Amino acid sequence: MTKRILFLGGAPTQTPPIKYALEQGYYVITCDYLPENPGHKLAHEYYDISTTDKDAVLTLAQELKIDGIVAYASDPAAPTAAYVAEKMGLPGNPYAAVEVLARKDYFRTFLADNGFNVPRSESFYELEKARNWLNEIGVPAFIKPIDSSGSKGVTRIEEHKDFDSAFEHALSFSREKKVVAEQVIPRSGYQIDSDIFMSNGKIAFWLWGDQHQDTLCHPYAPIAISFPSVLDSELQQKAKNQVESVLTKLGFQTGAFNVEFVVDTNGEVWIIEIGPRNGGNLIPQVIKYASGVDTIAATVDEAVGIKFDEKDDYSLNGYWSSYIVHAREDGLFKELWLSDRVKPYIVEQDIHVKPGDSVSKFSGSHDTLGTMIIKFPSMQKMLNMLDNMENDILVLVE
Repeated sequence: MTKRILFLGGAPTQTPPIKYALEQGYYVITCDYLPENPGHKLAHEYYDISTTDKDAVLTLAQELKIDGIVAYASDPAAPTAAYVAEKMGLPGNPYAAVEVLARKDYFRTFLADNGFNVPRSESFYELEKARNWLNEIGVPAFIKPIDSSGSKGVTRIEEHKDFDSAFEHALSFSREKKVVAEQVIPRSGYQIDSDIFMSNGKIAFWLWGDQHQDTLCHPYAPIAISFPSVLDSELQQKAKNQVESVLTKLGFQTGAFNVEFVVDTNGEVWIIEIGPRNGGNLIPQVIKYASGVDTIAATVDEAVGIKFDEKDDYSLNGYWSSYIVHAREDGLFKELWLSDRVKPYIVEQDIHVKPGDSVSKFSGSHDTLGTMIIKFPSMQKMLNMLDNMENDILVLVE
């Protein structure tokens, strides 16, 4: 009998698992509140229901007698998927555990209570209380929404006078209307950003990548993730062990997780975030090119009870990166300029804008104008180019 899978969301970034499910012969159902999303046109059935309305999604899932549920690359939908899976006895993770990862305030508390490294951090609904906390931890500090992803709403402030505007900016990106103020960890090297995959309650696949930023746009919003990481192999293993400890303590069993962490100047690992879903920025696609491991397929298959085919060893194939096409200033899109050097390295390219479209200076994933996957001839060339990508890829505006 054909397996029926409900996908929470049909945005362009969410179509890869839908396409895979169709290729496998699964019956595909999608839902969200945006009927024009391309994933819905691929599905057998679409329902206009918000992916964050967990009880409405549960009612739909029960009526349709689904065999699995997937929230691909979506933080807001991840708790809903866990809630439905738990209520219906489908493959998935504990709803309470997903809630901990989905909110920065819950996650920071969990890390502190369980002896993991964690920055001094508190969450606030009110500006005045948050300002008093900032006086306690001092600057520099990060000001973030408790429940957004893709660096949306995040500001690093160097002076107290910038706090009020940073708080309001973070608030505007928070569904809960709550803001985190936390100390900055002095990191050594790149911030790590990649996906891992769990099966049978343990990490079955992991591969770390390095985050790159365009500092003229936003010092923390990634514009590229490169593989493999330059991080020392012992520190890579140490980080894997810590992440696995977090996930097993919370009771996770299955699925993809997007992990971000930094290593400080003393070689200590600080887990910044674990998203209970596949990463954005084409991370699963680049991982497949680099390692041959298809975490998109694994996400769909495990959702209907087909276990991940774990490999004890996998060889990496070259030097790979995602790239987020972005504007360095507001204006009207004119053209995408590419150097002769970079053109042969581009393996995939998808541009979402056309000449005359209004574009904004990049401040997070919501300002993405297109995506690329790039294969470089060496680690050194990859790092040199990605950290100075304006020399090779530039959005021209007028």
